[in-house]
Amino acid sequence: MENKQMSEIEKLKQEIEEIKQRNRKVESDKAWETSMVRRLSVALVTYAFISLVFYSMGVNNPFFNAIVPTIGYLLSTLSLGLIRDAWVRTRNR
Repeated sequence: MENKQMSEIEKLKQEIEEIKQRNRKVESDKAWETSMVRRLSVALVTYAFISLVFYSMGVNNPFFNAIVPTIGYLLSTLSLGLIRDAWVRTRNR
C-alpha cells in the first residue's frame, strides 16, 4: 500500500512539474507577443516589404511612402492593447 501511495505522489509531482513547464512556456509566449522587440521587428519587416512593393509599382518616393502603413501598424498595436484591456475589464465584471 505504501509503495502505491509513493507511486501516486511521484505521479502527482511529475504532473505538477509538467504544468509548471507549460506555464513557463505560456508566459514566455505572452511576453513575446506583447514585447516591443516583436512589434519593432514586425514593423521593420512591414516597412521593407511595402517599400519593395511600392518600388516595384513605380510609386514616387517608395521608401518614404512606406512609412505611413508602418506607423499605422505600430499605432494599431498600441491602441489595441488599450482596447483589449478595456474589454477584459468589462468581461471580468
